[in-house]
Amino acid sequence: MSRKYFGTDGIRGRANGVITADLALRVGQATGLVFRRGEHRHRVVIGKDTRLSGYMIETAMVAGFTSVGFDVLLLGPMPTPAVAMLTRSMRADLGVMISASHNPFDDNGIKLFGPDGYKLSDDDERGIEALIDSDLSKKLAKSAALGRAKRIEGVHDRYIEFAKRTLPRSLSLDGLRVVVDCANGAAYRVVPEALWELGAEVISVGVEPDGFNINHECGSTAPKALREKVRELRADVGIALDGDADRVVMVDEQGHLIDGDQLLAVIAESWQEDGRLSKPGIVATVMSNLGLERHLAGKGLSLLRTAVGDRYVLEQMREQGYNVGGEPSGHIILSDYATTGDGFVAALQVLAVMKKLDQPLSKVCHRFDPLPQVTKNVRYKNGTGGKPTEHAKVLGAIADAQQRLDGHGRLIVRPSGTEPVIRVTGEGDDPELVEAVVDDIVDAITAVSAA
Repeated sequence: MSRKYFGTDGIRGRANGVITADLALRVGQATGLVFRRGEHRHRVVIGKDTRLSGYMIETAMVAGFTSVGFDVLLLGPMPTPAVAMLTRSMRADLGVMISASHNPFDDNGIKLFGPDGYKLSDDDERGIEALIDSDLSKKLAKSAALGRAKRIEGVHDRYIEFAKRTLPRSLSLDGLRVVVDCANGAAYRVVPEALWELGAEVISVGVEPDGFNINHECGSTAPKALREKVRELRADVGIALDGDADRVVMVDEQGHLIDGDQLLAVIAESWQEDGRLSKPGIVATVMSNLGLERHLAGKGLSLLRTAVGDRYVLEQMREQGYNVGGEPSGHIILSDYATTGDGFVAALQVLAVMKKLDQPLSKVCHRFDPLPQVTKNVRYKNGTGGKPTEHAKVLGAIADAQQRLDGHGRLIVRPSGTEPVIRVTGEGDDPELVEAVVDDIVDAITAVSAA
């Protein structure tokens, strides 16, 4: 059954286009009704990033939740993982994060967490969708049972203490010069302060949000300015978060970018040495480089692959008992600490390895040489001949490509979840062969789409 509102990470779209005040109000009402369980006084915590539209959506959701009898605790700008943590810590029935993550300011979204701090199940999301477009007038709270709303002070300190406790108490970042880019987003206050409290010399960029500049030429999706700043200031490390701080990439002292695959390798090996891995391996998506898989295998660690999306990584981690997982984009999930991706906590684990080994980040984070990888996007027309990837001509091109790679590479052909685009990715030991087989599949998709 296809869903009208929820995607792989909550509800997301253009602010005041897809994500309207009316929709936000009805999501609040519907979600509250689904989670109104028992006779106790229900409560929801709501955080947001720094987008201009956050004010509109936050206010509408307050109206929605209070109209079905929920008390609302407003956190203000806070990282997504902080909202998930505070949902559990404050014993709330629900958590809400208003954010479109790494998207530009004119998008926004609604992420929902259950009382355990985990994102909602498909069944819960389907239940909410069924109510959003229905007549809710007879299900609203009586006048005397309406909810109250208030802003909560001190939540920044609670997240800072939580993040610091993921490191040994004796560990100090003294002597490290760290440039941190908060993407003008949700982490602009908490992360620089936490690094300073841990003893680092902190240079902060992307900490002047104005409602429009979130993720604009900054953060994990645009790290060029951070790389230049690290080289300019001769810093030891750069940390780049995205708009809601659930993903991270890092920059070494030479200005080289370090992606999520290398960070996963560092954390997995460190935790293996310390006996902290719950199982001998990690969970990653189909997009993680084959070089990572081969490297981990050489260390006696497996790599379990999932579909693209941190929710699928987390599902497998919970089902299979792994405590480390993530994506090349920098979504790193460490389930010993968090119920969702936490870019800052992941970065702290890497800084801890730097201090432990007393080595520069360039050496700490060069665990393997990634195999050459090529990704090409092919746009197709909706409603013309079905799905291109199911056409015999395309299936034949894929089969031929796999035969030519002959175990020395991988292919991923997948439709985009948000637009009529097929993404064709190939990687392997021979870059010319990889380019050729990707081009053959692209040509087949293009021909089928044009027919």
